Amino acid sequence: MLPIRPRLAVIAASVLVVCGCASTGSVPDDAAPATSSASSAPSPNPSSPAATETPVDPDTPTAWGPTLGELEEARELVSTWSPEQLAGGVIVGRFHGTDPEEPARMLRDLHLAGVSVTGDNVVDEPQVRAMTTALARAAKDDGRAFPPVIGVDQEGGYVSHLRGIATDFPHFQSAGLAIESDARLGRRVTREAALTTGLELRGLGFTWVFAPVADVTIGAADPTIGPRSPSEDPGVAAQAIGAAVKGYDDAGIVSTVKHFPGHGTATNDSHDTLPVVDSTLAEIEAHDLPPFESAIDHGAPAVMLSHLDLTAIAPDVPASMAPEVYDLLRDDLGFEGVTITDSLGMGAVGGRPTPALQALEAGADLLLMPVDTTATHQIVVDAINAGEVSRERVEEAAARVVAVQLWQARIAAQRPVPVDVVEQARAASADLESAAY
Repeated sequence: MLPIRPRLAVIAASVLVVCGCASTGSVPDDAAPATSSASSAPSPNPSSPAATETPVDPDTPTAWGPTLGELEEARELVSTWSPEQLAGGVIVGRFHGTDPEEPARMLRDLHLAGVSVTGDNVVDEPQVRAMTTALARAAKDDGRAFPPVIGVDQEGGYVSHLRGIATDFPHFQSAGLAIESDARLGRRVTREAALTTGLELRGLGFTWVFAPVADVTIGAADPTIGPRSPSEDPGVAAQAIGAAVKGYDDAGIVSTVKHFPGHGTATNDSHDTLPVVDSTLAEIEAHDLPPFESAIDHGAPAVMLSHLDLTAIAPDVPASMAPEVYDLLRDDLGFEGVTITDSLGMGAVGGRPTPALQALEAGADLLLMPVDTTATHQIVVDAINAGEVSRERVEEAAARVVAVQLWQARIAAQRPVPVDVVEQARAASADLESAAY
């Protein structure tokens, strides 16, 4: 069991007071944690002896992927952006229909960080390739020297929006079952599954995957996550998540560990309503956080925040809009990468005034799929111009997004998609299923 950290103890006290070589697909068996001690924290004072004796190497990697040089390049770039560019740089839009030019136009005109592709937006492989090509071209037309966020839910199992186009993988619970059967083999096949999924998605033009699911399910009482979760055992889930993150990283695609701090105990579906989770802080630490800690230890570049009412941390506020939850992720777990909300079109946040602004102010770096992308973009522009949200906060968010996209482009260039990626993916899917069942 994880110890209760000092800051969490303070929160608990407050609540009590208030309430009464990837191209071949060959990887090591084990997913070793990231060992870099570098961070995106400010550099030492240039006048200090340490700073003069040991200058910062821009090629030093951060704990979440980009180098310190890439992060600094991103910060300098976004500092020159207009409010319209900044607002777009923190939004991953939604679109309707299957015309590739529609999302491309939206991305270019609104300067969007990117778009999320759903099953309703796809027809077949040629159409998907035309769409991702149009999006990449739109980003270049907008003057960007880095790729846009082109993301998709491709978890395996029934949450696979490219069904029939990309290789089918079993539910992520298969990773946990494989690890329970043989930990070393289970980690290896989980990592291979993530690696080949990532490579295949890259081959189709995607830069992000909204996976893996780090939620620890409670079984039948959990109506939303279920077999999307790797396990009911936090330790097993942590191993599966670490292996998956390493596989996606090796593939040169941005993974998105979700749904922080854990949706597996919610007994209502956040697609419909705001679930209330009454777990204590100690229970959240012991049951829900281990997979997220493992993800961070293994270099996770992005974490998705859930729409949950966590009564022990931020009652009556969705976690995705609660500063206390972002503090938990950053201050206590030490995450330095990109934070992204769950879809802002879900019922859990429906009807809330300016949910995008609430999330951005709370600590979100990316606002995922607002109901009306154009209207949300204008709301953020107006808020920046009026000082309702500080330019500094938006620049911080946009810089992280640009930095991770610079990292993604660099790693992708170093690790070409193999010509037999589909065959590799099918073999990895079969190996995972065989190890699990």
